[in-house]
Amino acid sequence: MDISTQFSGATASQGAAGAARARMVSSDFETFLRMLTTQMQNQDPLNPMEASDFAVQLATFSGVEQSVRTNQLLEEMMGRSAMSELAGLVGKTVRSAGPAYFNGDSLGLSLPAMPDADSARLVVRDNLGGIVDTVDVPTSGGAVEWRGLGADGLPLPSGTYRFEMLGYAAGVLADTGTVEAYGEVIEARNDGGITTVVLSGGRAVPLDEVSAVRGPVLR
Repeated sequence: MDISTQFSGATASQGAAGAARARMVSSDFETFLRMLTTQMQNQDPLNPMEASDFAVQLATFSGVEQSVRTNQLLEEMMGRSAMSELAGLVGKTVRSAGPAYFNGDSLGLSLPAMPDADSARLVVRDNLGGIVDTVDVPTSGGAVEWRGLGADGLPLPSGTYRFEMLGYAAGVLADTGTVEAYGEVIEARNDGGITTVVLSGGRAVPLDEVSAVRGPVLR
């Protein structure tokens, strides 16, 4: 996977925006000069404007123009820095709620705490919604590793699985909780201003929905 195309696209978009702003500044400056020329042509010949007044107007507009160009440069620099940091996520694993891709290895999960339950169970469903495994887990929640074994103890095939935690009190369902899973980042991109990471298996997750990041996957 080559993420450089995404970075080039984002940089090109930023460059286009910068060029548009530069054209706007140039157009404004030309308009200012036309207005200044008209002002000079129509001034009272018996009470003409002092040369120093013209100089002040020119200096003022020049200062505004320089500020706009400086802000433009800072925005471009910040954009390049943000994309560089985003590229550093590729190859790492991130944690988020939702379905997770199982590739045959154990899968890291984060379980919610259920203080009102006296027992809890992790329910695993395949991509069609069928239950393929149930595991008794602590009500305190925390990190666990799902080994990818079915109810019969045999390894499950690679694919996308969904996880849910059920809490029971005196044998009655008392609570349900969202389970977060780790997935490897294979791509990072900017979709219309929304930063998104794509995980193995193809699932796209907005960066603001990522709750944790781990180091690169060891192979």
